[in-house]
Amino acid sequence: MARRGHDGHDGQPAVAPMSRREALLDACHKRARPIIMTTLAMGAGMLPIAVGWGAADVSFRSPMAVAVIGGLITSTFLSLLVIPAVFTGVDDLGLKFGKLWRRVTGGSANAPAAR
Repeated sequence: MARRGHDGHDGQPAVAPMSRREALLDACHKRARPIIMTTLAMGAGMLPIAVGWGAADVSFRSPMAVAVIGGLITSTFLSLLVIPAVFTGVDDLGLKFGKLWRRVTGGSANAPAAR
């Protein structure tokens, strides 16, 4: 289970833990807007340079602007889609290895805690 908030030890109300899926959806929802806004702002700023509007030396600056725009699109795709999917796969793999470890060691005290 993913943690949300705290356990209430300081007098504040305790917040119930959320599942991994809920945590991923919450994190993606919170991060999508700033990531997309940054990508659009940078892309809009680089578009005139990439197209060659108003640039003195188009052959020098245009390839750089195209590379920056491509990198922005790639990093946005990776941040919003690929990283959460890879995290889910790695976390599933860790849970399977944890179960295997506990089975092999007989559930010893050194075994990782189940989620």
